Amino acid sequence: MEAYFDNSATTRCSQSAVDLMQKVLLEDYGNPSSLHMRGVVAEKYIKTAAEQIAKALKVTEKEIIFTSGGTESNNLALIGTALANKRAGKHIITTSIEHASVYNPLIFLEEQGFEVTYLPVDAQGVVSLNALAEAVREDTILVSMMHVNNEIGTIEPVEEAAKLIHEKNPKTLFHVDAIQSFGKMRIYPKRMGIDMLSVSGHKIHGPKGVGFLYVKDKTKILPIIYGGGQQKNMRSGTENVAGIAGLGVAVQELYGSAACTEEVNGASGFKALNFEEKIDRLYELREYLIAGMRSLEGTTINGAGGRCAAPHIVSVSFSGIRAEVLLHALEERGIYVSTGSACSSNHPAISGTLKAIGVKPELLDATVRFSLSVESTREEADYVIAQLTELLPMLRRFRRH
Repeated sequence: MEAYFDNSATTRCSQSAVDLMQKVLLEDYGNPSSLHMRGVVAEKYIKTAAEQIAKALKVTEKEIIFTSGGTESNNLALIGTALANKRAGKHIITTSIEHASVYNPLIFLEEQGFEVTYLPVDAQGVVSLNALAEAVREDTILVSMMHVNNEIGTIEPVEEAAKLIHEKNPKTLFHVDAIQSFGKMRIYPKRMGIDMLSVSGHKIHGPKGVGFLYVKDKTKILPIIYGGGQQKNMRSGTENVAGIAGLGVAVQELYGSAACTEEVNGASGFKALNFEEKIDRLYELREYLIAGMRSLEGTTINGAGGRCAAPHIVSVSFSGIRAEVLLHALEERGIYVSTGSACSSNHPAISGTLKAIGVKPELLDATVRFSLSVESTREEADYVIAQLTELLPMLRRFRRH
């Protein structure tokens, strides 16, 4: 049996998205900037995807900028707004548990003379709103906060943060990294006070190499890629029409009423469920997996519990076992998990998020992330628990020798 529990790293692409992408690549392959009919057809795919995304977010199509994925979306939001607003101030606020695609652009901006304040979090990974209130200043031009932490699944209070920020300084822009939350919860940027929102396609059963940045109308932002002036001069380069079309389908399927109409790996998927039903099922499966984990000796669940956490991420520390050793032992049995953010896998290091929430030093290198999707099943969870029940005592015994 195979159990893919690394969906926070990437998801299996929707078959409907793949079918449409193949059609675009082989039949409707025109350049959307071309004036002839093939160009017009290609441009229509982009417009349709923008409409599908805008409908899910309750925003307008012109507020969607297509990118190569979450990293570019975060870079555009941070660098683009910082450079556009530097005359108003050079102070930026973020949290101590952000993704590398937020941290590294901020390091770049610090090198350019910007000042960055890093807010603390509590033991569940929730940012301190009191610290945020104290940090916002007259020269604060931008606050960037992830919606769901990619390692432990904690949901940050972004709506409360937005209200606080805009009350303290109405000119401060608020960017939210929604790469792990979009597709798992309802997100309405205008209602929630969000000025910019980053999303990645391959986290939501869309293709890799495509994403988008929502930018509220009239937000002052500069492009970071220059060239032919595509997407109203905000992101030059010939658009990835096939990827954008596939992303639109994935968004429509998740937020629509028929996400998984086919069987997946021989197991019944979430058939013809509305969005809330899909998420309720996902939460039930998460709690079922956590209950199984708690029955195992020497396990600690990290992050927030219940509905204070996202429905798809479970971070578990296994005392006396190196995470990388466990990862490969599970892989040999057809179970795929992660030791943290996949984007950091080429540069192994102790997680800053785990340090920030106060995980014991001996558990920092003993933590594994299990991440689910709407395609995950209870049978797969049972298989994971059964294999862990057998593997953990064995691996602990070998480590003692």
